Order: sequence, then C-alpha cells, then structure tokens
Amino acid sequence: MAFRSYRSTLNLGFGSGMSPAVKNLLILNVSAFVLSYLLQAAGYGGIVRLGMLTPYYVTHLFFVWQLVTYLFLHAGFFHILFNMFALWMFGCELERNWGTRRFLFYYFLCGIGSGVTVVLSSPSALTSTLGASGAIYGLLLAYGLLFPDRMIYLYFLIPVRAKYFVMIMGGIEFLSALSTPGSLVSHVAHLGGMVFGLLYLRGRPLYFDLRNNYYHWRRARLQREFRVYQSKRDRDEKPGPPWIN
Repeated sequence: MAFRSYRSTLNLGFGSGMSPAVKNLLILNVSAFVLSYLLQAAGYGGIVRLGMLTPYYVTHLFFVWQLVTYLFLHAGFFHILFNMFALWMFGCELERNWGTRRFLFYYFLCGIGSGVTVVLSSPSALTSTLGASGAIYGLLLAYGLLFPDRMIYLYFLIPVRAKYFVMIMGGIEFLSALSTPGSLVSHVAHLGGMVFGLLYLRGRPLYFDLRNNYYHWRRARLQREFRVYQSKRDRDEKPGPPWIN
C-alpha cells in the first residue's frame, strides 16, 4: 500500500508531523470546547445542550444533527485532553496508510455509529452524551488490527502489544457496560464505536469480493450475449460483392 507524503516530523511547530485530517479535527474539537465554555459562562448553556446527544430528542423531536455535533463537545479539560491525545496517537498513522478521505469516513462512521448505539439502547432517555470517545475507540480498534504487534504503553508504563491492548480495552468496556449502567461514562458508546469499526473493517473485504464477483458475472453475461448476437448476424448477412484491390 502506497504511503502518502506529509511534512517532516523534524519541524517542532504546531501541527508538525500531523496528518491533515487529524490536525483539523484537533482544531475543531478545541475550538468547540472553548466556545461551549464561553457560552455556558455567559448563560447560554441551552445552546450547548442542543448539540449534545440526547436520545429522546433524536427519536421524538428528530434532532438528528446531534449524532454529529456531540462528537465535538467535551465535559471537561481532561476529557478533551485524553481524547485528543488518543486521536493524535492513533489517527495520524491510520490516515497516512488509508488517506484522508477514507480516514474521515471511518472516523465519522465510528462516531455516528456510537451515537446510534446510544440512542437504540435507550431511545427515550433524557441523559445526554458528549465526546469523541466512540470515534476514538474505533480508531483504537483499527490500529490494533492494522498494527497488531506495535507496543503501546498502558498508563505510560506497561508495554502491551496493540492487539492485546484492544482486547483489554474492549473487555473493560463490555464488563463496565454490564456492571455500571448508571455510570457517567457511556460505555455503550465506546462499545458502539468499536463494533461499527469492526463491521466496516471486516466487511470491507467481503464487499469488494462480492462486487468483483458481480462484475465478473456481468462481463461473462455480456460476452455470451455478444457471441449470440454476432452468430445471428453472421447467419442473416448475405455475402456481398468481392473487394476490388
């Protein structure tokens, strides 16, 4: 797979070594975080709440934009810090391998899929969800599948291979979703991001196989139809006058 060329990581300015989509996502998330803080400080917290994902509003009032806007809102400094750190850590290399278009598609697929999972799990809930964690967990899954033997330092101390790290995190989220349904952390959203990412990554080869098989079938059918047509045409045509050279 061809690698796209990006700026050198030797430059220490802001955004150096970052892939374009990751850099823009970081800017958008930080900007939205600052704006939401200013709006709430000014007494306009209702505007911010309209951007959070509230299942009742989606299913009853059709606020479907919340499936996207909630990805850019965060509950506090450490919430956005860890999400953006993970976006930079895992996202840059994924974008370099996939290209910007596919990376963005996958990021929003996992993020929106995470939101859909939250809505389906409790369609009438008034509890709001916010944060890019669902999309981030999707990136983590993809990183573990594409680079299974890369070392990740758990808690910045314990070296763990990426494939085992993904298993550990997925297991923690699954057990947490079962044991702490009232937690402020949306474990269902995290799992939803990973599930949608897995369905995309595992289903993509199947999709291309089915598409290629369909094209082969269509080509063979057209060839058969052409041979039948050509044979009929040869029978119907009478020999014409000889060419004069």
